[in-house]
Amino acid sequence: MRLKHSEDNGKLFIRLLLSITLCIVVTLIVSSAILFTLFNRIALKQVYQSDLAALNQTSKEVVGMTDSAQSLSFQLYQNLNISKLMFYANPNIYDSVAAMRELSNYLSSMPFIKSIYVYNPNSRYVYLASNAKQSGLLAPSELADQDILKMLDDYQDYKPFTPIPRTIPIDVDSTERQAVYTYLCYDAIGLTDKVNSAIIVNIDAQWINRDIGSHVGQATNGKSFIIDNRGRLLSGDDLLVGQSGDEATTLIRRIVADADSGYFIGKSDGDKSLISYTKPDSLEWRYVRITPYRDVTRQVNGIRVLTIAVAAAILAAGLIASFILSRRLYMPIGRMASRMRTLETEKRNSLLTLRQDLLRNLVLGREALNPRPLRRRMDDLGIEFDFQNEYRMALLAIDRFQSFSDTSGPDARVYKYAIMNICYELASQSYKVETIDMDADGVLLLLGSSAAAPFDDVVLLESVLRHIQQAVLEHLRIGVTIAYTDVDNHTVHVHTMYKKVKEAAQHRLFAGYRSLIRASDVIIPMLKEYVYPVEKERRLIESVAAGKVEEAMQLIGCMVDETRSHSVQVARWLLSHLTMVLTNVLHSLQRSHAIVFERSPEHMLAVSDQPFETLQEAETAFQSLLEEVREKLAEKRSMRHEDLIKHIHQMIEEHYGDSNLSLNWIADKLDLSPSYVGRIYKQITLNALIDVINSVRMERSIELLEGTHYSVAEIAERIGYTNPSYFYRMFKKHYGVTPTDYRRRIAIDEGGAAAKG
Repeated sequence: MRLKHSEDNGKLFIRLLLSITLCIVVTLIVSSAILFTLFNRIALKQVYQSDLAALNQTSKEVVGMTDSAQSLSFQLYQNLNISKLMFYANPNIYDSVAAMRELSNYLSSMPFIKSIYVYNPNSRYVYLASNAKQSGLLAPSELADQDILKMLDDYQDYKPFTPIPRTIPIDVDSTERQAVYTYLCYDAIGLTDKVNSAIIVNIDAQWINRDIGSHVGQATNGKSFIIDNRGRLLSGDDLLVGQSGDEATTLIRRIVADADSGYFIGKSDGDKSLISYTKPDSLEWRYVRITPYRDVTRQVNGIRVLTIAVAAAILAAGLIASFILSRRLYMPIGRMASRMRTLETEKRNSLLTLRQDLLRNLVLGREALNPRPLRRRMDDLGIEFDFQNEYRMALLAIDRFQSFSDTSGPDARVYKYAIMNICYELASQSYKVETIDMDADGVLLLLGSSAAAPFDDVVLLESVLRHIQQAVLEHLRIGVTIAYTDVDNHTVHVHTMYKKVKEAAQHRLFAGYRSLIRASDVIIPMLKEYVYPVEKERRLIESVAAGKVEEAMQLIGCMVDETRSHSVQVARWLLSHLTMVLTNVLHSLQRSHAIVFERSPEHMLAVSDQPFETLQEAETAFQSLLEEVREKLAEKRSMRHEDLIKHIHQMIEEHYGDSNLSLNWIADKLDLSPSYVGRIYKQITLNALIDVINSVRMERSIELLEGTHYSVAEIAERIGYTNPSYFYRMFKKHYGVTPTDYRRRIAIDEGGAAAKG
């Protein structure tokens, strides 16, 4: 029995375990989802019924308040004193006072009334009874609530005894406003443009809105609203303002479209909410309650957490049980599957090795090119590549291969297989592909023609190769240089093409890392014999010995550029020869100047085992070497000069009394030229040597003048001056006084000090 490849890779035991576990998980998820959905619906229904009961109660209270306002208006109309204000243009003062007293009594007995207006269009006054500051007989222009006059002018727009939510100012000069519901009771019989009389009752909005607005502190932090008979969405908080916006418009349309009460889930202020609403009441008002969905489902969420915890416990127990069960089921099958996997792996590895060996021997010219037997062997190994059709070769050379080998160690072959896989995946989209591990730093890519793309399209080919370079760099952090050949279609040319692409890959030396090299562009016949520039080598040796880095690098660059018109082997020979020349120069510097380099010359330019891969790499190595040579030479010169200066100072201190002491005398003693000694001394100390000699002699003359009784002539002779007058001039030039005056001044100072003592 042959097991499927997916079962081998996925491991049968894991599949059994996952199958049993999946059944448990699906059962738990389905049952939990059903329970959660049912609990959710129950919670929504309960909250809706609670909200609907509260909203209906609010509706009854508003209707009851409307009935109270209507009854009050009828009583005011029937009151004799108040009726005189409505029907007489100029009632007497007694009637006015009595009527205002009646209005005040109504305000006192009904605390929910904020104010009462009595309006007679023929009167000069509006009669106002209010708990606020403004009250009494007021001219229309003095009335703070000017909006009521506009409402009376447009009385046709308002239904009598229907509450009108609005805000009114407390006083004329005050910006503070209070929320009220206004009830209009007017007489407009026989008139079309104005009313005969009107009673306006303003009821405190808080009496009606006790259950409208935000409900902070309750079980659910929801809000209630009113949709009035004019289709406005009103809030019950401090001021009754019309709600607007897309959400409000959508909400109103959806509610108005339903003639009965109900609920739905929607968005309010961007949050998911439960929206409950009543059917229209006698005022044609509808009451809306918006409750955050998270508050509605809070208890359900608690049940969900408990359900998840129980499900997790059941799942854990199920996993243990499924593990034990699947283990028992798997053991006999697993042993058989393991054995078959081992056999298949051995066969696959052996087949891969055989495929690689056949293709490698073919391109290396070790395989017989008899077409029929070769085709039969390739078919047996599953190689579909056809060398009788058009094909190309592309050789991938790993950049900085020595560093790559040192870093990857035993994993180098794994990385090369990864490169081969990347090449196959990317190139097989356009070509028929075979990849070959050519050992060392090379991976050979065989590209055959296919119907997917035109085979002679060089732009497409280079695009694919660039893509391979980028993928290898991104996924493996390895740079590769790729050389490719032109098209061929003969099996006998396979080995020749490989030699061409291998030779082309060596032009990485000129092209640099991660370059793309076409074999036909770089393999050119040698036009002339290479002649080694002996004179430039001599100048190079002199420049290096003198520490002239720039000149030496210029000579090296010039010598390397001369090899570009020749083969890569010429360039490599030159680099190897330059390395030996520089190594010899370094050994000479070590012997002659006792210079100690940080690394031995052999290690600084070791090219025998691993040659330079690019000219830039070689130039960098040469530059580093020459910079160190310059630093060591400069350091050596600096140390030699310091020793020379110390020796000169010692000679001056010992021979300052010798009249022959001079620059020429010191140079003669040192076996150096006077000009060299003078230049080096001036360069190091910034002083002329003769000035230093005179300065030392002047210091010694001061010591002799102060500490001895020698005459001035004797002192001049002792410090190296044969002519006393010359000593006089030098002393006065140096100290500003003559030697005699200096000694006399010292004697006077000593005598004064003795007298004081």
